[in-house]
Amino acid sequence: MARWSLPDPARFLAAFPSITKAFGGSAFEKGTAYITNGFTGAALWLPPGAKSDEDSLKRLFDENTDDDIKEDMQGIFEQMERFHPTEPHWYLPMIGVDPTHQGAGVGSALMTEALKAVDRDGSIAYLESSNPKNVSLYERHGFEIIGEIHSGSSPVVQPMLRRAR
Repeated sequence: MARWSLPDPARFLAAFPSITKAFGGSAFEKGTAYITNGFTGAALWLPPGAKSDEDSLKRLFDENTDDDIKEDMQGIFEQMERFHPTEPHWYLPMIGVDPTHQGAGVGSALMTEALKAVDRDGSIAYLESSNPKNVSLYERHGFEIIGEIHSGSSPVVQPMLRRAR
């Protein structure tokens, strides 16, 4: 989704740190940012009650996306809000693994560790996958696709929910 919305590499590299901070930065304050040894991967989880900085996100995308994408982005944000659970939940706004380490279990290790906290809370967990290759990873960890998010030229985003355990 980020690469679709910011196709110019220079603009992407300039904006992405601020987008990451707005989307999942409070995970660092909450102690729910999971980072592997060697920094090969990271997952930013927001515990119940924590939220992304939606105003900053919208502003950043508005300032950095091309006009033909802005309308589609608004549709994406509206649909994401409709699928987002209203009950207390853990939210995974961002996960990433260094491409040279993908397929080596880094993403699975990040999910396993974070889901221990989710399960201790007896909470549900929610995420949106914009990468079809990641869906099977999430399904292996108990997530189920609950819909489809799409607007104009955007890639399909799949909201996924993991029931409380």
